[in-house]
Amino acid sequence: MSQAKVNKYKEEKANRKKIMRREKIKQTCARVVAWAILLAIVAWAGVSGYNYYESKRPAKTYVSDVTAIEEYLSSIDVE
Repeated sequence: MSQAKVNKYKEEKANRKKIMRREKIKQTCARVVAWAILLAIVAWAGVSGYNYYESKRPAKTYVSDVTAIEEYLSSIDVE
């Protein structure tokens, strides 16, 4: 082994705990970001599906007979 390789190995061995800790932190951050993106995609798909479902439903309409009210109001105006 060359002296450069030996020095590099010694340096890596001395900093192995720091290196492993950084790698664990990077992996954890990557997992959290991946889950957040997956959750956002699922939520977006759910909202889009719900909006599509609601747009295809027939509109709610109410029909009422208001002739009695109109007659009452017209009788008040006359007096």
